[in-house]
Amino acid sequence: MKTIYICTDSVTGIFSAVYEAWKERRREGASGIAIRGSVEPQLFCEYREIPENESRAEAVVRMILTNLGRDVYHHIYYAALSRDDEKGEAILGTLLAARKLGQPRNIMEHLGNPAVEKVFELSRSVGNEAHLLTGFVRFRELENGILFADITPKNQVLPCLGAHFQERFPLENWMIRDKNRSMFVVHEAGKRWVLVQEEDPEGRMDEQLLHLSGQEEKMQALWREFCDTIAIKERLNPKCQRTHLPLRYRPDMTEFAG
Repeated sequence: MKTIYICTDSVTGIFSAVYEAWKERRREGASGIAIRGSVEPQLFCEYREIPENESRAEAVVRMILTNLGRDVYHHIYYAALSRDDEKGEAILGTLLAARKLGQPRNIMEHLGNPAVEKVFELSRSVGNEAHLLTGFVRFRELENGILFADITPKNQVLPCLGAHFQERFPLENWMIRDKNRSMFVVHEAGKRWVLVQEEDPEGRMDEQLLHLSGQEEKMQALWREFCDTIAIKERLNPKCQRTHLPLRYRPDMTEFAG
């Protein structure tokens, strides 16, 4: 009977499920991982709820880094950030396939394996979206001096953006909100970024985020005027513009606001 490990939609949750499947040393195809809330019942399957466990997730991270290397870990970590409900199954399948190789560090070269191909595609999708957002994120200065930005990404890219902007603004207090998941990446000047889940049922936080600093509205108006001024009407090419700046990113960008 196949065992399906049900976990939360997070890196820690997925790695906790991987730990359980790996510990029981089940053969390939005898176990799987499903994300809680997206489980489709199957015949002749046993379902187990796996809670998040940081120590077990860290053990999986160490195992991947030691036996498969940092490059493979990068692909698996990015795949775990994807919105795809089958990412857990693909990650487990990739690790089980690597266990059978003489050179497991080369597992990502075996794209003929469906699980490996899936992990590679998910990793590339998350990486591409995170890369685009490093250029499309628009911060605004709040009344309390904190730099704040809203994004609406398809995948859970906040960890990728946290690492990027920590290097760019190490001495600034800033935060980025993922409106699709009600999550924040928060950075305090001189410290490491952290992920925070939003808990604001009364909507008071949104009111606070509307209080801009004295100069912010002026700077936003100047930025929009600059973008309008440098535009050349005769060379307007909406199709080409959408190629370089997809429509879904624009609602959160200053130059397209209003």
